[in-house]
Amino acid sequence: MSLVKPATSSSFKASAAQRLSEFLEKAEASRPGEIYPLTPDASTREYFRVPWKRGTAVAAVYPEPFDAEVHPYLDVSRLFIAAEIPVPEIHAVDGENGIIVQEDLGDRQLFHLYETASEEDCEELREQAINLIARIQRATELAVEMKSIASRLAFDEAKLSWELEFFVEHYFGSLRKETLRHGESAELKAELNDLAADLAAVPRVLCHRDFHAANLMVDRKNHLRVIDHQDARMGPASYDLVSFLLDRQPCAPSLAELRHHRLYLLEERRLSGLSALDPDEFAREFRLMTVQRGLKATGTFSYQTAVAGRGATYEAFIKSTLEIVLQSAEWLERFPTLRRMISSRLRRS
Repeated sequence: MSLVKPATSSSFKASAAQRLSEFLEKAEASRPGEIYPLTPDASTREYFRVPWKRGTAVAAVYPEPFDAEVHPYLDVSRLFIAAEIPVPEIHAVDGENGIIVQEDLGDRQLFHLYETASEEDCEELREQAINLIARIQRATELAVEMKSIASRLAFDEAKLSWELEFFVEHYFGSLRKETLRHGESAELKAELNDLAADLAAVPRVLCHRDFHAANLMVDRKNHLRVIDHQDARMGPASYDLVSFLLDRQPCAPSLAELRHHRLYLLEERRLSGLSALDPDEFAREFRLMTVQRGLKATGTFSYQTAVAGRGATYEAFIKSTLEIVLQSAEWLERFPTLRRMISSRLRRS
């Protein structure tokens, strides 16, 4: 990594493209060529494909300056590299101008490969991904030893509750334009508080936090590479698995279909030397996590659709996500108000 510069405290007047162009003109490793904007996800960052050495690189351009020593993406990248988790190589950093230049992994998101690959190939890729989840969990102690920011953040009760409140605000309010009755709102809040408290009480391991098929790239050697890992934190062992199996699914899988993958993670954990988890307890945690993560994702999809104007990308996933939430809540035989409210909205959709 080269060109590491400290950050200033000022905001930018120049656009992301202007700052990046000026940076590349001064970068010794850069070469003349076009800068191509890449489609952003649900993010304030802007991404560009840029000429770099004898090929290309991807530049993430942030809206504000940052300190490279404590920047979450760089911090977690250092942790994952030390743990031999495959993330993009960092080529250059300019915190003063809010720029990180990293390895270009191409455009082959696992999410898109599912559309054309055979079921056998898809299953092999899923198993590769679940192996990566176990490897991330194995890095829990290393995160503490390295004093990574990921070891100091957690899916505690406050964080989980905030995500559930975000769901209520943006699914019912922003998307559906509903004002909930006071009694129904109070009953729902009590159930969601119980859900957050139950999940906050389980033992925590290191989690990617956004481990889904859009954040896994298939490189030129057909190996999976992890991206968008700056929000890593401590949380339930089921968190990344739920995210991977259920996020952004156009059709809701049945809970029975997911049993194999739950057991596969338990086996990968065992092979990695991690402590054994009781399969029945893990199944219960998985379903609780499915309810919470599914509601969190629905809140994000609703916000992106109704507030950010990105419905073409996100709206299609709302119905299927709520269907799997409903399956899990019914299996648990809990959260009657939530189940009633979701069922009635699904019937109207």
